[in-house]
Amino acid sequence: MENIIEITNVRKIYRTYQKKSGLKNMIKNIIYPDFKDFIAVDDMSFCIRKGDIVGYIGPNGAGKSTTIKMLTGILMPNSGMIKVFGKDPLKYRKENSKHIGVVFGQKSQLWWDIPAIESLELLKEIYKVPDCDFKDRVEKYADMLQVKEFLNLPVRQMSLGQRMKCDLIAALIHDPSILFLDEPTIGLDVATKDRLREFILELNRTKKVTVFLTTHDMQDVEKLCNRVILINHGRMLYDGDLESVKEKYIRYRNLKVVFNKTYSIDELKFLKDFQDLRIQNSDDKTMLIQYNYKLYSVTNIVSCLLKNTEVADFSIKDLEIEDVIKEVC
Repeated sequence: MENIIEITNVRKIYRTYQKKSGLKNMIKNIIYPDFKDFIAVDDMSFCIRKGDIVGYIGPNGAGKSTTIKMLTGILMPNSGMIKVFGKDPLKYRKENSKHIGVVFGQKSQLWWDIPAIESLELLKEIYKVPDCDFKDRVEKYADMLQVKEFLNLPVRQMSLGQRMKCDLIAALIHDPSILFLDEPTIGLDVATKDRLREFILELNRTKKVTVFLTTHDMQDVEKLCNRVILINHGRMLYDGDLESVKEKYIRYRNLKVVFNKTYSIDELKFLKDFQDLRIQNSDDKTMLIQYNYKLYSVTNIVSCLLKNTEVADFSIKDLEIEDVIKEVC
């Protein structure tokens, strides 16, 4: 299958001005300005095939958003080569924009003071979408995302979930081949996250839209992505399928336990019988336990806790993105 995105030895450096305080440094700051270079993306290389859903994950400041901005032609790399649809995204930004859609989870492309439908109509004119196609897409996507009743609501009056769904429709109004999603589920409730994930999967299945996703939510990655690229400090740590990451690097899960009363660490020393188990933190009646699920199941730990303590509640969570990065490193 053809590569729709190609990145080769790409490097992006931000230069920031370091202003020194104090009266003595006022003139010095002007005559001898001090700059500091920050490497956001460092020697990055990868290709993405048409129809892939790729999770591009890493902690805050890893270079995820910078990569998306270079792929969409917003930023120019300091060195290296980027090809989107076989073209330089910066040089052919206007042409490429007809075939890409972008959603930044923390920045809406909708106008806040007008109804969402009017923002969509403005985008229709910008992208020169035929009236019939526009009507069909808005009706179809609004129905799939269950936001029909909110399209006439001013964006500022929408909930975060409603706005995010409308942002997704806006990104798809011109029928793009690539969808860039930067933290699309941040701050959303569980039901809204599931609805967005189902929508993205259906879009990929029916229209073969290539999806490039950045996220801090491992559930996004597990439910959507057929490939994962892990990055940290601008450098690639891993590129492959999710199951291989989990098999090779991820050994731990988190068990959150709520007790009916407060227990000291000494009173929980029976947990030392479990090999490779860590008590991450203990706060009043709540404790977070990290355990190696490859050695034993959570049932063993919970049974032991129920036998020796008064457990009010417990829940199991997968590791956060930051924890996965630590394991890979």
